Amino acid sequence: MTSYVKTTVLLAGLTALFMGIGYLIGGKGGMMIAFIMALGMNLFSYWNSGDMVLSMYGAREVDGYSAPEFYGIVARLAERAGLPMPRVYIIENDQPNAFATGRDPDHAAVAATTGLLRMLSPEEIAGVMAHELAHVKNRDTLIMTITATIAGAISMIANFGMFFGASHSNNEEGQGGSPLGMIGGILVAILAPFAAMVVQMAISRTREYEADRIGAEICGRPLWLADALTNIHNYAHQIPNHQAEANPATAHLFIANPLHGRSFDSLFSTHPAMEERVRRLHEMAGVATMSRGPWG
Repeated sequence: MTSYVKTTVLLAGLTALFMGIGYLIGGKGGMMIAFIMALGMNLFSYWNSGDMVLSMYGAREVDGYSAPEFYGIVARLAERAGLPMPRVYIIENDQPNAFATGRDPDHAAVAATTGLLRMLSPEEIAGVMAHELAHVKNRDTLIMTITATIAGAISMIANFGMFFGASHSNNEEGQGGSPLGMIGGILVAILAPFAAMVVQMAISRTREYEADRIGAEICGRPLWLADALTNIHNYAHQIPNHQAEANPATAHLFIANPLHGRSFDSLFSTHPAMEERVRRLHEMAGVATMSRGPWG
């Protein structure tokens, strides 16, 4: 199964989970409402998800005058990748991290934190932004933002389950009531967000490995990205990202898990193990010759 087919199946599963929760809460009528909501959210995400995420993190757009070095790195990498120049943003945050967003390469944006621009070398920054442009090239950005939207909605609607289960526990399912009782509502509220997290994690991990590989090809030096990932991983455990902690459904958008390394976050991380990502990049550097030299 190719990574694109796998991602499509997982995203369909996430939507089906949302509809299933609707059925458990409101029967067939609830499932239909959930289906309509899922369609509406996907359409809304298609047109607005990029700007929503950038606004959520207070991202500031920059250009060749306000951030010449950073903007220049992105411009050179975009040219190497054969991509339109994306919008470029900086996020005021001490944790080194970055993400890409937007519905397609013509409406893409890349963002880096001030911590990343301050702590990493220009070569490491190039490796990071090449990874983000790989997401743009693969059209992962839309998939990842839609995933965040649906996963967040599942968590929200699941919390309603226990209340609806209690209020409708005496209704018959055939009469249009909820199939849930109080116990069922509590189980949905607990288990549904976990199920959404597992699917979200699988989608993100599939896309991250591919973006690492293509990002290494774009910048021409796998070790630039490997070194950047190692440094980001080390700093991320020391420096909290309060915006990401408040919006954990967006954590999978970042190049590295922005959550502060609590055991719960680590267990359900939306990112592959950093050691494995770095190992694969070192393997690329050792056995493969880039078809083009490093940018510069």
